[in-house]
Amino acid sequence: MTEYRSTKLPDGRLRVEVPYRGTELLSQPMYNKSSAFTAEERCTFHLDGLLPDVVSTMQQQAERVYENICRKDDPLERYIGMMALQDRNEHLFYKLLLEHLDEFLPIVYTPTVGQASKMFSHIFRRGRGLWITPAHRGRIAEVLRNSPFSNVRMSVVTDNQAILGIGDQGAGGIVIPIGKLSIYCAAAGVHPSQVMPISLDVGTDNEKLLDDPLYMGWPESRLRGDAYAELVDELVEAMAEVFPGVLLQWEDFSKSNAFELLERYRDRILSFNDDIQGTGAMTLAGLIGACRIGGQELAAQRVVIVGGGAAGIGIGQQLKSALVTAGVEGDDLTRAIAVLDSRGLIVDDRERLDAYKGALAWPAELAAAHGLVEDRSLEAVVARLEPTVLIGTSGQPGLFSEELVRAVAQNAERPIVFPLSNPTANAEARPEELVRWTGGRALIGTGSPFDPVVWDGREIHIGQGNNAFIFPGVGLGALVAEASAVTDGMFTAAAQALADALTPDEMKRSQVYPEVARLREVTRRVAVAVVRQADLDGVGRRFDDEALDEVVAEAMWSPAYPELVPV
Repeated sequence: MTEYRSTKLPDGRLRVEVPYRGTELLSQPMYNKSSAFTAEERCTFHLDGLLPDVVSTMQQQAERVYENICRKDDPLERYIGMMALQDRNEHLFYKLLLEHLDEFLPIVYTPTVGQASKMFSHIFRRGRGLWITPAHRGRIAEVLRNSPFSNVRMSVVTDNQAILGIGDQGAGGIVIPIGKLSIYCAAAGVHPSQVMPISLDVGTDNEKLLDDPLYMGWPESRLRGDAYAELVDELVEAMAEVFPGVLLQWEDFSKSNAFELLERYRDRILSFNDDIQGTGAMTLAGLIGACRIGGQELAAQRVVIVGGGAAGIGIGQQLKSALVTAGVEGDDLTRAIAVLDSRGLIVDDRERLDAYKGALAWPAELAAAHGLVEDRSLEAVVARLEPTVLIGTSGQPGLFSEELVRAVAQNAERPIVFPLSNPTANAEARPEELVRWTGGRALIGTGSPFDPVVWDGREIHIGQGNNAFIFPGVGLGALVAEASAVTDGMFTAAAQALADALTPDEMKRSQVYPEVARLREVTRRVAVAVVRQADLDGVGRRFDDEALDEVVAEAMWSPAYPELVPV
């Protein structure tokens, strides 16, 4: 583990100390400039003759690599190409990603990252991040010190059990933290030397993986119970010891573990769960935006959420908090949000009701008053509750039928329908179907990217409810604020900032989320709101409000080649 030693120059570039020479330098992605090394640098670092004669600009390199990536038609091959670029030249990777966010965000993140996770053991090229297994018990701190750099400020950790909507992917789940941290670097400007993806590889119950002779993970059934809890506890303690002040993002844990770990560690280490809190804030922002476009009040909405996992419950919790702030209370508050899981409407008379679902469970008396006693199915809830908003986090493709959507559309001039399940194949409905079934009236947000839909001579843009609009700004804001905790209020502030980022043109196109191309700009706005809220919540530094935007902008790294100093 080495320190990435850098100082900022007056022009904003970094001056970096480099301990490598010759071919060893060319193999170091954080320092490598490839054909952009100047004649002087080639001499200083013993690179003469190791590169073609012409010194390329970074822009020329980006154009060359873009041309090569675009020769690949298969999204998974593009993913492999992008990861190969990241493994040889970090700065150029982020330059390319930022210049083509619309094209490459779906490659390095959802939906393609889901396929990469499935195929991990068959497309593996080079290790990135750390895998912590039960064999490391008692020496996890020692393993963490094998990290390439010592100044890690941000880590995304998964135990691989609930990857997107495709479930247990074993060691291949590491691609999710890698993708998330790539977005932190691109959107929030966290320096690549300061991030660490971690797979808590505690085995897998995916028999297909265990039967695969090429599988690269811990080849045992998934660890559970006290042994699992003790391993996670050691990991958290080791993270705090080895990387003081690090922000830890929990990612793609099973729903029960997700809620338990969030509550257990949120006051012990700076941390949050993107599946719960990030998804909740992202969805709330989309609902605020949809209400503005449709000329409606958030407090007047009746919401049905289909999917009682981490995402669905997280959305319900965030929305409930927002409705309380808007003055909704009592039975009206309970009635405003109906969450369904595989057993139907969640009601408190259910046997073996999961604890994390309890806060959103309807009282049995209220359900009975609405005629929801024997039949608590989705169709029955929609018929009885007459919702204006339908949200899907079920992972069940096609769950939102034409009949169901038409029933919801009768309850509002501009019905709001968010089929959020990822990857694309798992979406509860496709935008073109929703537009057709509602006569072009639906306000739509999806979890994966979809093309615009043409209806009645106008083009309806489909806003992507991508957590990338939330978690990078929350993480950056927490770091800038030097926060001691990530509060629920910081996520509410992030949601409001995201909704406020919608432009008049985007709203005119019925777009409930900003264009992905604006991700870096939106992230800065979200981070400013988070820093301000951290101060209000008493967990972060206080900054002069007028200077706050500049403070956040100054903290954001941009991918430009640094000046290299030999040491």
